[in-house]
Amino acid sequence: MRDGDFDVIFVGGGLASSLGALALAARDPSARTAIVERDARLGGNHTWCFHAADVPDEARAWIEPLVVARWPGYHVHFPGRTRRLGSPYACIDSARLHAVVSERLATMPGSALFLESEARTVDAHQVALGDGRTLRATLVVRATGPGTDGGARDRGFQKFVGLELAVAPGHPFSEPVVFDARIAQRDGFRFMYVLPLAPDRLLVEETFFSDTPALDEAASRDAVLAYAAEHGVRVREVVRSERGVLPMPWADADFDPAARPLVAGYEAGLFHPVTGYSLPQAVRFAIALAESDLGRRTPSPLVALARRQRAQRPFLRLLTRMLFTCFAPERRVSVLEHFHRLPEPLIARFYAAELGPLDRARIVLGRPPDGFSLGRALGLTTGGSP
Repeated sequence: MRDGDFDVIFVGGGLASSLGALALAARDPSARTAIVERDARLGGNHTWCFHAADVPDEARAWIEPLVVARWPGYHVHFPGRTRRLGSPYACIDSARLHAVVSERLATMPGSALFLESEARTVDAHQVALGDGRTLRATLVVRATGPGTDGGARDRGFQKFVGLELAVAPGHPFSEPVVFDARIAQRDGFRFMYVLPLAPDRLLVEETFFSDTPALDEAASRDAVLAYAAEHGVRVREVVRSERGVLPMPWADADFDPAARPLVAGYEAGLFHPVTGYSLPQAVRFAIALAESDLGRRTPSPLVALARRQRAQRPFLRLLTRMLFTCFAPERRVSVLEHFHRLPEPLIARFYAAELGPLDRARIVLGRPPDGFSLGRALGLTTGGSP
């Protein structure tokens, strides 16, 4: 069924929309796809990482061209635990995302990319642009990203500042460091995240799991450069910087396959509640969308995706709530350290949001992490605030 100028219009040119466009192109090269993005390029200024188990085989053909670096494993460092995990790890950056998606859309007759274009109104089957044009489609998908309402209850925040550094060859990082929490804990759980992009290039991020969205970018920049110096990294230049403030809610809305316009991405709850990782869920959404009959009100692949999300999110939300309400901010580090004692296959399933009943029991049963507060836990069970 085809109705209007396009088969699908994506409003917002972030990860969910970009992967959705690539999945549609792989499934049906004749699909008429549009992306409306207010900025000059897709993807903003971001880096997305994923584990090997996060991407199913059917998506690899259109994910692989996006990858800018990959490694055979990664490391985690906590005050009382250091560990290497052998799960392959990879990253995508916004520059590559923009280049690949733009080129792909350019090869698809009837498709279009509307950059520096404001979507003034977004309805079930049309999008009114700020310049007066109206675009029509069989399906409109809104994926405009999260808000950061600092006054909202029932949420914490993941916030970060990252610097991509041109460095002298010979830096000590051969594989990513997903957590280095051997640093002073303040403003919640604080850690450094390191991606060795090349022998002379590093991405280093200071990240917080915090109660507030306030972010001191200058202080984080200084902290990143100090961390690099402490590890013998000779910085030649700061190539670029990126920042983010992501809400980590435990009472947010679920993905609704019947909503029109269809809502995707972070706003639809298509992200990992505990880690904030969005690529696995964005891939699953893209696959479901590409397999759907767009003319149906609720295509079955999207219904199946919603069921899959509902099967995992309550437990993951509970973990997020416990992290923020059962532990004092400076003691949250113990939760992640405690978690990384678990078997590596379980950790991989956790990141992929594919936990089974035995996995969930293994995570929560036994001695709790250091710093667990019974008083805070009672506030959780009675609905009170910590």
